[in-house]
Amino acid sequence: MMTRVMVLGLVVMCFTPRLLQARDLQATPQTLNTVLGTVAAGDTVTLAAGDYSHFSLNNALGTASAPILITGPASGPPAVIHADPGPCCNTIELRGATYVTLRHLTVDGDNVDGAFGLSASGANVHHITVEFCRFVEHDTSQQNVAISTKTPTSGWVIRNNQIVGAGTGMYLGNSDGTDPFVDGVIEHNVFSDTMGYNVQIKWQQPHGPVPGAVVGPSRTVIRHNVFLKNDRPSPDGDRPNLLVGGFPLSGDNSNDTYEIYGNVFVHNPRESLLQASGRVSIHDNLFVDVTGTAIRLQNHDLPLRRAWVYNNTVFSAGTAISISGAPVEGSAVVGNALLANTPISGSPGAMADNVTGTPAQAAAMLGNASTMLGMMDLFPRPGMLGGTALDLTAFSSDVDALLDFNCQPKGAQTFRGAYAGDGVNPGWLPVLDNKPACSTTFSDGGTTLDAAFVMDAAMPPPDASVTLDAATSPVDAAVTMDAAGAGPTPTSPGCGCSDAPPQRTGVGTWVAGLLAVWCLRQRHLARHKRRGGTPCAQ
Repeated sequence: MMTRVMVLGLVVMCFTPRLLQARDLQATPQTLNTVLGTVAAGDTVTLAAGDYSHFSLNNALGTASAPILITGPASGPPAVIHADPGPCCNTIELRGATYVTLRHLTVDGDNVDGAFGLSASGANVHHITVEFCRFVEHDTSQQNVAISTKTPTSGWVIRNNQIVGAGTGMYLGNSDGTDPFVDGVIEHNVFSDTMGYNVQIKWQQPHGPVPGAVVGPSRTVIRHNVFLKNDRPSPDGDRPNLLVGGFPLSGDNSNDTYEIYGNVFVHNPRESLLQASGRVSIHDNLFVDVTGTAIRLQNHDLPLRRAWVYNNTVFSAGTAISISGAPVEGSAVVGNALLANTPISGSPGAMADNVTGTPAQAAAMLGNASTMLGMMDLFPRPGMLGGTALDLTAFSSDVDALLDFNCQPKGAQTFRGAYAGDGVNPGWLPVLDNKPACSTTFSDGGTTLDAAFVMDAAMPPPDASVTLDAATSPVDAAVTMDAAGAGPTPTSPGCGCSDAPPQRTGVGTWVAGLLAVWCLRQRHLARHKRRGGTPCAQ
């Protein structure tokens, strides 16, 4: 009797959530608004190829375990969402949306002045994922924005998108410091040919809890993106490729930080490639072709509180790094390759083991010292940019502090700049396309993630007492590196498929065990389907 009850319970546990939560809904241009009006947690809405009118998501409330997915075709003719010509409203509007993924959509602004591509402006909007989407024709004016948030929000993941030719690529937060954007991940995107910012994340006034946010300090990670500007005029003022503003001086999110790594910043004729205030860590990026300053860290709307700049390659810049404002939590410039007219200016604080040189000297140091995407190869030539081991322990709280631009382990940590090696570049050569996912992968127990970024727990507050002992000591670029160590070994990208069934002590227990394993397997597959992962091969 007990065995039958056990088996029945397992069957109910396995089937009930799927029956109650998951629906596969099909939509056409004629039916999309009707379908969206019924969407609920766990639903997948698949748009057929075609041309769609703008739409809003109102009260689309997915959950962490049952998100809502709205997707166009993964290949072939796209699902294109068009701006209203009025415009009456923005092309995709979020007003009450949680744990929603938008995937494989083309959002066409149709050169309509004032129509944003994706806008979050209503209450209770958080944990939005935007991936494999393309935003075009949002550049009638510098004030046209492809992705905008004007509501307190958290937990966004913006990955593998292309934003081409917008007035402003992404504008997250509000100009007056309200509507904070926190705990986000912006990765593997291409931002190109914007009139103003490729991306701006606004400074924050003191505020209360942000909907959906973790309790305690969090971080916003900006990694593995391509930020490109051209020479077109900026009628409303020149803008950096990326600007991040400070977090509030007190209260919620006051101890947050930005981590910016693995990106390519290319070309700005009138402004910086990156400007930041607040608390920021910048490592393993490529900064190329800027008339002024590549990395400008300073008081802006809020003070510069901490500045960590390590293992970056800067080539063809007026000034490589400028730090001003005497950050109260300290600053450090360590292990960078700075091939600029002026390597470092301002008050950089602790400096150690940076290679400096002029842009003209780069040809002897780098694989192909070109400023053009598709031609540049900034990997060190044999025997270049090596030296004694760096001390990176001060940065151990950073995500992927010990992985280089190619996501390869830094091993003995003897190289300056964004690459941990010399000779032939084993990784991706920068082009105007999405940077591929890193080959080094880790597991979160079900989803294989790029470079192991999982923020399930609040991060510890920064240690303001960290200092670096080494004095400024530019390294002779001709020093040959010793053999690098093996470095840390990543865990297997296992998908949680190897759990053995319980020991078989009887027919009933054996059946129950098989059902339990099958049930877990079905949930595993369903989880991957919702998250867009790939289950283990059988």
